[in-house]
Amino acid sequence: MKVFRENELILKSSVVSIGAFDGLHRGHQTLIKRVVKRARELDVPSVVYTFDPPPRVYFQSERMLTSIEEKMALIKELNVDFTIVAHFNRHYASRPPLEFIKELRLLGARDIWVGPDFRFGKDKEGSVEWLSEYLKVNIHPVVTCEQGKRISSTRIRKLLQKNDWIKVRDLLGRQSLEIH
Repeated sequence: MKVFRENELILKSSVVSIGAFDGLHRGHQTLIKRVVKRARELDVPSVVYTFDPPPRVYFQSERMLTSIEEKMALIKELNVDFTIVAHFNRHYASRPPLEFIKELRLLGARDIWVGPDFRFGKDKEGSVEWLSEYLKVNIHPVVTCEQGKRISSTRIRKLLQKNDWIKVRDLLGRQSLEIH
């Protein structure tokens, strides 16, 4: 897997997943595996587009679940071809949605996969519907645990506050934890 910064990678064609992927929990893993599978079907590279730090950590001082190093190691295990790590700061957060779409076009994105709550651009002005006007976007369905509850980084943070390590490990889908 090769790692790039924002606006560095140019591809003729690809399948892209976009997200903070903090914790790289089972829901994230399912989404990324789907992207890798679709990229193989189309015989194009798979790309994960993520952020460091995650937007919630930057804006809301939320607890970060995985360091960028751990996140990269976990993404690599999913057989992704390329990862873009956007340095999330004030300048990046102020970018208009159209600037982000221009960057995605540099990737030759044939398919883009995002979660149902995906928003982008300054003040979260960009929506999935808006992005769909420019590129082919697929919304990955919510992934739930055995109890039917949504798997999310927010839920994992709440479980960490309760020291419920068994549920945290289950939602992360792995035993090793380097929670930050």
